[in-house]
Amino acid sequence: MGSTITIDIVIPVLNEGKYLQACLDSVLAFEKSTNVQTTVYVVDGGSEDQTRAIAAEYAAKHPEIQVLDNPGRIQSCALNMAIQRGTGDYFLRLDAHAKYPPDYLRRCMESAQASGADNVGGIFKTLPGGDTYWARVVQAVTTHRFGVGNAEFRLLPEPGPADTVPYGFFKRSVFDKVGMFDERMVRDQDYELNRRILASGGKIWLDPAIVVHYYNQATIHGFLSKQLTKEGPYNAYLWYLAPYARAYRHCITGVFAAGVIGGALLSPFSAIIAWPYFAVLAIYAILATASATQQAIRYRCVWHVLALPPVFFLFHFCHGLGVLWGAANLATRTAPVQRIREPWPGAGSYRAWPRVAPTPGT
Repeated sequence: MGSTITIDIVIPVLNEGKYLQACLDSVLAFEKSTNVQTTVYVVDGGSEDQTRAIAAEYAAKHPEIQVLDNPGRIQSCALNMAIQRGTGDYFLRLDAHAKYPPDYLRRCMESAQASGADNVGGIFKTLPGGDTYWARVVQAVTTHRFGVGNAEFRLLPEPGPADTVPYGFFKRSVFDKVGMFDERMVRDQDYELNRRILASGGKIWLDPAIVVHYYNQATIHGFLSKQLTKEGPYNAYLWYLAPYARAYRHCITGVFAAGVIGGALLSPFSAIIAWPYFAVLAIYAILATASATQQAIRYRCVWHVLALPPVFFLFHFCHGLGVLWGAANLATRTAPVQRIREPWPGAGSYRAWPRVAPTPGT
């Protein structure tokens, strides 16, 4: 028998009463050998539903589960609390809005050991967040390349190096090397850290045999609102805070939204603008319809042919508006990330990577 391997598992939560029980049941069912010891941290950001009661009930029955309070409320703060508290050889970051197959932990360990990567992860198997038709529409939109671009972990990639992975199974030592999660980031904190690891010479490895069963937004309104108020703006903030984390897929929707708005305003006054504008919209409509047809066949739902094209448009447009809103906030110095003190000394406006080691004696 080999030496003991210790793993800290952290699950940030905030009003996850609908999903937490299934999540914890799946975590407790992880396959692991006798030399593997796990500690599970459920870090609550002040839930107002039954989340805290569910977590406390599980902690009372299972000594490996600990419930922590997260005064910072957001996931970055919860993750950093667990990193600072834990002492494991590995750090597994999970999400309560998902459940995991029994082989999830074992496959993470095997992939980490085989690849030598600083962080490994797998792919999303996206599930509808409710029993309604519109929950299935959200599922269909986020599982096609036309909807999510080259976010490979949402599709069906080959195993290999990646720029990011969902959640992540980290070597503990990587946090000593590159630091912890940026607590200014309400969204995209995982992506920023992964790109920081790459910028420092580390390796991220995506293994499609590692599968996360993720519950998507249950309503169109909730899905689009998230794009407009969280996903889009924080893509813009990410570019500002972390130049090493830039990816064109994060800004292309902003260009799209600006083009839609600008073309609508200017095309009535100029044929030179009108013809290209309507040609691009026509091409978009053709691609959206073709993608909707593919998803209708995939999910065996003919109604997707009609519903998905406008939802694709609203998804891209709302995300793009969010990117533009985030950029406008940055330009006017009103972005929330600009009002929070940098989480490390001497960071300035953003973290320039790699960090410069201090001169001895200074």
